[in-house]
Amino acid sequence: MKRTITLILIPVITIAAISALVKYIAMDRLSFAWALNFLLMLCVLAFTEALKSQLTSSYYHEKGWEQKGKIYEYLGINIFRKLLLWTGWEKLNKKANPVEKGTGALIHLHYQTKKNELGHVIIFFIVLGFNIFVAFRYGIVKSFGLLVLNVLLNVYPVLLQRYNRPRIARVLALSKRR
Repeated sequence: MKRTITLILIPVITIAAISALVKYIAMDRLSFAWALNFLLMLCVLAFTEALKSQLTSSYYHEKGWEQKGKIYEYLGINIFRKLLLWTGWEKLNKKANPVEKGTGALIHLHYQTKKNELGHVIIFFIVLGFNIFVAFRYGIVKSFGLLVLNVLLNVYPVLLQRYNRPRIARVLALSKRR
C-alpha cells in the first residue's frame, strides 16, 4: 500500500513542480530546458527507485538491427562517451556507483542499465511534448534548446545503455559459467 501511494505521489509532485517551473521560467528559454530536464531526472529517479520492477520486457533485449552496437557507433556513441569523460560525469558516476567485481555486481549493473534507460525514455517523451508545444507557441527556433538538450540528455543516454547492456550480458554469461 505504501509503495502504491508513493508511486501516485511522485507524478503528482512532479506535475506540481513542473507547473511551478512553467510559471517562473519562460518556456522558450534555455534555462527552462535545463531546469525541466534536471527536475524530471530527479523525479523519474525517485519513480524508478520506488517502482522496484525487474524490467524483464523483451524491449530490453538486443535486437538484430542493433548489429552488436555498430549502429550506435555510427550514430556517434563513442563521441558521447568521450564527452561524458571530458565533462567529468563518468568520474562522478564511478565515485557514486563504483563498479565492483563479481557476478552479483554485474547483475546489478545490467539491471541499472535497464532502469536508467527507462528513466531517460520517460523523460524524453515528456520533454518532447514540451518541445512540440514550445515550437508551436513560440516558434521552432525558440524550441531548439529543448530539442538539443533532449537529444544530449536523453536520447544519447538511452543509446549508451543499449550499447553497453549486451556487452555486460556477455561478460555476465562468462562470469556465470565460471
